[in-house]
Amino acid sequence: MLREPSEETSIARKDFFTASFLIFNALLWYYMSKNAVIDSLLSILNVTYTQNIIILTACYAAIIVSGIVGSILSSKISRLKFLYFWMILGAVSSSLPVLFSGFTVTHALVISILLGASFGLGIPSCFAYFADCTLIENRGKIGGITLLFTNLSAPLFVILCGMFDLKVNSLIFVAWRASGLIAFFFLKPKERIISETKRKTTFISILRSRSFILFFIAWLMFNLIDSFETPILDHIFEDFQYILIAPVIGSFFTLIAGLLCDQVGRKLVVLYGFVSMGIAYAIIGIAPAALFPRYFFLTTESVSWAIFYVTFLLILWGDLSQPGNREKYYVIGVVPSFLTEIVSTLSTSYVLQIPQTSAFSLASFFLFLAVLPLLYAPETLPERKIELRRLRRYVDEAKKLQQKYAEKTARK
Repeated sequence: MLREPSEETSIARKDFFTASFLIFNALLWYYMSKNAVIDSLLSILNVTYTQNIIILTACYAAIIVSGIVGSILSSKISRLKFLYFWMILGAVSSSLPVLFSGFTVTHALVISILLGASFGLGIPSCFAYFADCTLIENRGKIGGITLLFTNLSAPLFVILCGMFDLKVNSLIFVAWRASGLIAFFFLKPKERIISETKRKTTFISILRSRSFILFFIAWLMFNLIDSFETPILDHIFEDFQYILIAPVIGSFFTLIAGLLCDQVGRKLVVLYGFVSMGIAYAIIGIAPAALFPRYFFLTTESVSWAIFYVTFLLILWGDLSQPGNREKYYVIGVVPSFLTEIVSTLSTSYVLQIPQTSAFSLASFFLFLAVLPLLYAPETLPERKIELRRLRRYVDEAKKLQQKYAEKTARK
């Protein structure tokens, strides 16, 4: 069995800074490309409902398929070379809107597929590199800090992109992706795992893992529930509340959730997230039009999303996998996020016909059901790490008490 990097050597701060910056650059690039390129094209072309579904579905499907392909290629190519290629591809695909003098639905479809594929191809290796560059006992903290800066930056970039047209935004995205490539080059990252130590991991072996499948079922159920509820929530809340308020609230809780994951364990934090969101849906289901349930839900949902993002996107799959073999774990782990985007796109017109009270009550019920697999899931943070942290806190408190006692004695 391969040993965690923490058992062999301490990891330099530059390594996890490099990995965090890589994620920060990639997630913001995808977020901007999706909102300021694909959505802008759909708006400019004034596409039909069917065309809108086809283009968006093609984008998410391209992310999933390219992610699977990328996770397979990663075992045959040096990870760092693959990441360099991935960022170059992202910069090139971002320039596509500049190459066309006019746009048709076909252009929008091609750009959507290429941008989706450019993002999905390397995201498993990006997350895997992050996991290899972080110790299991501080993975939550580093992941929380990374998503904190990412989520806080996203609304600012949305405002910035709103000031320019599609082609100018495309050039901004090229520059942003290229800046990630340049920074990655000058940071001089190192291959964390020697290729000879890699053990082959198959998708079947991962899906046969009891620990993985228990967490995955809960994560998939949450994404499915969220995809069905999103169209209804979009009608209840105004856009500025989702674009500005929710990311700000959630951003700070990504850091808190990450710290708690390292202190008390991943399982307990995730359980709190599911239970709190179930309660939030139950409350808003009682009176969807009332002000308090709306803002209580908005706050609680932001906190729960922060918990789920930092645990299910960055922490858990890294905990469950071995160094050098993490890509397939991560690609399966991120599939629910984009698969349910397809479900949401296809089901919007049908979901809006369901009464809000019934929809929210059902969501609350199924969220509590999603807790059941987690009750049987193991804690991925080693017990000795948790106990060691508790012992350190106990020692620190004992030292403070001793110091206070010494000061009192000295005064007497």
